Amino acid sequence: MASKKSMILRIQTNEGMKRVEVSPADTINKLYEKIADAIKQNNGFKLCKDRAYLEEIIRNSSKTLRSLKLGHGDIIYVKSSDILDTRSRSSADSSKSSSPRDSPLPPSTSQLDRVEVTEDEIDVLLSHESGLIHREKHPQFCRHTGQGKCLHCIPLEPYDEEYLKTLKPPAKHLSFHAYLKKLKSGASKGKYVWLEDVNCKIKPGCTDHPPWPKGICTKCQPSAVILNRQKYRHVDNIMFENPIMMDRFLNYWRQSGCQRLGYLYGKYEKHDNVPLGIRATVAAIYEPPQESTRDCVKLLDDPNEEAVDILTSHLGLTRVGWILTDLIPDENTSGQVKYLRHKDSHFMSAQECITAAYHQNKYTNPCKESANGKFGSKFVSVIVSGHEDKHIHYDGWQVSNQCMALVRDECLVPTIDDPALGYVKESSSDQFVPDVFYKEKDTYGNEVTKNARPMPIEYFLIEVPAGFPLEPIETFIGHPSNPFPIENRALIGETQNFDSLIVYLRHISANLMAGFCDLHFLLFLMNNDTIPLRHKMIDLCKILKSRDETKLHGWLESEEWKTVEQMMEAYGPSVGESAVARPPRPGSVEMMDTGEMSETNWTCPHCTFINPSSRSSCDMCSLPKNF
Repeated sequence: MASKKSMILRIQTNEGMKRVEVSPADTINKLYEKIADAIKQNNGFKLCKDRAYLEEIIRNSSKTLRSLKLGHGDIIYVKSSDILDTRSRSSADSSKSSSPRDSPLPPSTSQLDRVEVTEDEIDVLLSHESGLIHREKHPQFCRHTGQGKCLHCIPLEPYDEEYLKTLKPPAKHLSFHAYLKKLKSGASKGKYVWLEDVNCKIKPGCTDHPPWPKGICTKCQPSAVILNRQKYRHVDNIMFENPIMMDRFLNYWRQSGCQRLGYLYGKYEKHDNVPLGIRATVAAIYEPPQESTRDCVKLLDDPNEEAVDILTSHLGLTRVGWILTDLIPDENTSGQVKYLRHKDSHFMSAQECITAAYHQNKYTNPCKESANGKFGSKFVSVIVSGHEDKHIHYDGWQVSNQCMALVRDECLVPTIDDPALGYVKESSSDQFVPDVFYKEKDTYGNEVTKNARPMPIEYFLIEVPAGFPLEPIETFIGHPSNPFPIENRALIGETQNFDSLIVYLRHISANLMAGFCDLHFLLFLMNNDTIPLRHKMIDLCKILKSRDETKLHGWLESEEWKTVEQMMEAYGPSVGESAVARPPRPGSVEMMDTGEMSETNWTCPHCTFINPSSRSSCDMCSLPKNF
């Protein structure tokens, strides 16, 4: 029972009624804090005095509850920034004026129905599944017939948290589709629910005051953000198809001692280990132009980025994530690496979190349940570093939707002195930045609210397990023992040129289909201007995707590929199966003695580039010397 100096307020949420005890002398900000504790939700919610969400209770650190004229037993309505009721929005639309000074409202239900959203194939598949967790009849507690169901064997919902804790390893987060099922589990079955991202920018269109920094009002001012740990994740597992691709990726670090960054290409599939789970299956790694050292990686402009995405899309792949190494050899033990990332340092740095959020904002998740047709992201991050056993491990992560919003609206920056801390910028004449808070326990175990200047970046992290299948899959691995060189590796002497093309084609002559299924090889064929194949690559990708041997041999009979063979025939054997056994012709590069080669440089007759005598093909245009 409430004391004479306090009162009980009822809190109406989407999940039911809660109660909090407050004092009339409490500030409005204190009311927000108590309600946040009661409903276990800190995601920038708002409080209103009416069911239609028209009389909003604005946060204020000086005004008390007396000013709200609230009485014992009154109801406060919670309006979440993630989940909004379109029915309430519609009633608000009808009661408010259409004057241009009113800030725009989210679309009504009828407006949302007219928004066409093409969801990912995996989302369409999972949206039609119940996700129910079936249980066998309990030998001790079930007393019914075989066809009956009781409390001990009735199927569980996919969002049952107690069941998720029993998994091995335990699932710390709901899958995104299980989260959607939970939202739609009420009496309305989700009819009036949609998803909305946090907004950190001033709403446009308000004419009640001059533009910022000269003025701002409660209608256009973004709400304060209270950081919380996200309970769901858009991807539940990351699977690399085989260790070969990872070993080739790590070879750059082994040979140079410099860190390396790559983009993961694959597809999203169903992950059966988690109810309604999604798995990002990685088939290939593309390494963009970059400058790297022992401690950092700097990305450079990539002229081939669009070509890579076009090529991979025709292979049935999409960019699903990025991967970064952070490996330092252990001087005391050969073959082992230092244990750098742990709970006492950091799992991802603030700069890496911001980069992850940038990519997640670039590759957003199409969602028909969202007001603007997108919500969150399936883009994943993988950090390769040493674990406690000082062996190389792969840790998968995503950052929360709150982090995505703060980065999208340019509010979050890293700190200089501690990689584990981020910093929310302060408002300036150029930008209004809302207050951002987080909670942590003090030395006495009490929860205290702190301003996010600075803040621990771990509030944003969502762990995603990463690993390999029991049986390796070699979808786009090419020749395992004699691979085609990887792009942008001149620092370690690995180059893609005409010589490497001829050598690789000889290696794969016995199995052309498997050999052609190499992303790095296909990129070279597509991007090399001296090889007339660019307009034929889409047809080749379709053939490789279907694994049609007959069509591949037909493609190799094309006029364009015959031209490539003629270019190689100018100084070496053809690339057919018979070429393996055919001896080199006299005068070819294979027959030349090193001492017989001219010691003077030679000029390419095609591009006039001066090459060293040791080169048999031009370093500039890749055409052979005698073509």
